[in-house]
Amino acid sequence: MIVLSKEIQKAIKDAQEDPVRLVDPETNIEYVVLPVETFELMRKGIYDDGPLTEEERRYILIQAGLRAGWDDPEMDVYNDMVPRRDDESSTR
Repeated sequence: MIVLSKEIQKAIKDAQEDPVRLVDPETNIEYVVLPVETFELMRKGIYDDGPLTEEERRYILIQAGLRAGWDDPEMDVYNDMVPRRDDESSTR
């Protein structure tokens, strides 16, 4: 863990509730300093490393199919190649 310099401590104190922006002078990349509680709340709201839900898996599969071109009208010929049984059509 890196200890804050007096300059950064002052910037945080002066900013009160606002995040503090830092710039790396070598790369010009900006960083934001946040209290850990704020960071954890944001991370939980944005990032979920739990297992995918059925809805999420279905969405990913649909998007992969669209990227592969399965929504192209020329691909409709494959819909008629292997006829579905009545009990299969309700599960898809």
